[in-house]
Amino acid sequence: MAATDSSEQQDRQTAAHSATANQEPQIDPAEVESIAATRESLTEPGEYLIFVDADALRVVALSGDWTRIGRSTAADVRFDDPTVSRRHALIVREPDGMKLLDDRSLNGVFVDGQRVERHALSDGESFLVGRYRINFASVVPASTASGESPPDALRV
Repeated sequence: MAATDSSEQQDRQTAAHSATANQEPQIDPAEVESIAATRESLTEPGEYLIFVDADALRVVALSGDWTRIGRSTAADVRFDDPTVSRRHALIVREPDGMKLLDDRSLNGVFVDGQRVERHALSDGESFLVGRYRINFASVVPASTASGESPPDALRV
């Protein structure tokens, strides 16, 4: 009987996390301003992810051919949160641009409120992984000034 109760409780918790993850999180205007200012400060050509994690703004430079996003310690961008699957999403560099792929996650990957399996990313676009809103930025060489790395950028 105790095993059944434990199993039912786990199912309720998973369902609650799924429902939470599929809802569009509230957008904080101060966060939007901070992300926009950070985006404008990027000068080195390349692709970046900008997001808030633990009340800190993070910038991750996408320098490899692919970037893993998930809860696993093997993820390049790691979120220790139950709404994020161990292997949640991939960002893949292809000849025609960066692609966002759902890596068979439980809660899905959302762009503009729609669940996607594969999506071509555009500069300024955001997507949801669990409860995290991640912003994609692409800096082209014409917009560079100094060629220096942005402060606190992580290379993955």
